[in-house]
Amino acid sequence: MQIFQVIEEVIKKPPIPHEPYKQSLKAWAMYCLRDRGFKVIYAQNADFAIEPKSGEKLYFKVSNSTVDPDSSISWIVWDSTTKSASLIPPKS
Repeated sequence: MQIFQVIEEVIKKPPIPHEPYKQSLKAWAMYCLRDRGFKVIYAQNADFAIEPKSGEKLYFKVSNSTVDPDSSISWIVWDSTTKSASLIPPKS
């Protein structure tokens, strides 16, 4: 679970702010993760995945609204009222 704490810190304190009129949430999230050294890769059934050195791929979807999270995948959700992103890890 430690990796999810690192990912949450990345989206809570991003290298660049998310500006919805300039870039998509997916592009912003991928950029932020790459900037912190994560290997971001294509994923068929998700928006993207990261491949940590220590284990299995972690799959992510992004949303600009509240979601009913899929228990097998992580979500990065943008809250336009607070102008902040949050991470919803998969249910284990």
